[in-house]
Amino acid sequence: MIVRRSAAVLAATVVIGTALAPAAVAEGASPSPAPAIPSGLYGTSDPTYDGVWRQSLALLAQHTVGVKPAAKAVDWLAGQQCASGAFAAYRADASAKCDAKTMVDTNSTSAAVQALAALGGHGGETGKAVAWLKSAQNKDGGWGYTAGGPSDANSTSVVIGALAAVGTKPADVSKDGKSPYDALVKLSIPCGGADAGAFAYQPDKKGKLAANADATAAAVVGALGKGLAGEPLKPVADPLSCGSADSPERAARNGAAYLVKALAKDQHLTSVMPGAKNQPDYGNTADAVVALATAGHGDKAADAMRWLETHSAQWAAQAGPAAYAQLVLAADAATFDPRDFGGQDLVKQLNATGPAPASLSAEPKASASASAEEAAKKDDSGVSVWWIIGVGLVGGIGIGFLISARNKKQQS
Repeated sequence: MIVRRSAAVLAATVVIGTALAPAAVAEGASPSPAPAIPSGLYGTSDPTYDGVWRQSLALLAQHTVGVKPAAKAVDWLAGQQCASGAFAAYRADASAKCDAKTMVDTNSTSAAVQALAALGGHGGETGKAVAWLKSAQNKDGGWGYTAGGPSDANSTSVVIGALAAVGTKPADVSKDGKSPYDALVKLSIPCGGADAGAFAYQPDKKGKLAANADATAAAVVGALGKGLAGEPLKPVADPLSCGSADSPERAARNGAAYLVKALAKDQHLTSVMPGAKNQPDYGNTADAVVALATAGHGDKAADAMRWLETHSAQWAAQAGPAAYAQLVLAADAATFDPRDFGGQDLVKQLNATGPAPASLSAEPKASASASAEEAAKKDDSGVSVWWIIGVGLVGGIGIGFLISARNKKQQS
């Protein structure tokens, strides 16, 4: 089963090119009028279920590629916070006090923390948010989508990213002696079967773990203590294999091995919905790329990135800012150029979904292939050929995989 990073996002996000009706709306019920879109918010679709999530991803992706977001976009996100420190998926009237009916959640809160921490100058907001997250930790060390809900791999992982973003060591945040890493390792499927190394979203009612590619992508990043945008890691030359998950790092390595196998056949992950035809899952494929790059195996995600370059344009145009942000983060992680991604400028397209940025980056980062070409030109000017050969060798073993890196619907 695939579980998107937010059950609420599922209701509002375009996953496979067609809009999904909100899960909370009963069949045949009259839909509520679409809310007006705030001027500081990215995207034009109903933000009820994903406003904070998509805004956070958009701001984080912009920051990753050197774009300074518009002040009103950042202010809108910060203004969504409740007095408790938590964030809801969307509050149409942010001036109204949050109450017991305000559906705050760990995913929106953690994504907002990561975006605001990256941008800087929001220590008060992020501190309150992290304090709320700590208060919502379960006895197994993990987090559910809502406070008190059963722990799941996706929510636990995005909270880990929030903790790391503010400089808190996730291993030091515990409940009844259990850390979030303990919760993730318990969701790792042991070696030996067809789904060896994968992570489950949650155990089923009988305690059985079922492989979940999206949960695996999230947990690989989380088990390594990283957030949605990841961090540069040294490429790992050792071949991926499954071993006893006796540490979060080993569990992450097992998860990366599973993702490589999951991507091998079609170069993408697949969305499986009951009663619907299986279709490519673009967003989770992008997340898997980020996970592999974060684990030091970005070279093994190159085919998936080339597939996304060729096939993701229509999906991203329909899905909006969160989709563009996922692709920007994946391209950046795998050292593909997000400004020339299958002929598309992902950064420009993301920027166009919201208020104009305060400033743009001076120059896009050169890709590994562009760097090699530039080196060749310099050789004609007298630069040592041995330096050029060194550049080629380093590029060949994957210096470019890892610049930075990193949605909840069930799939069976």
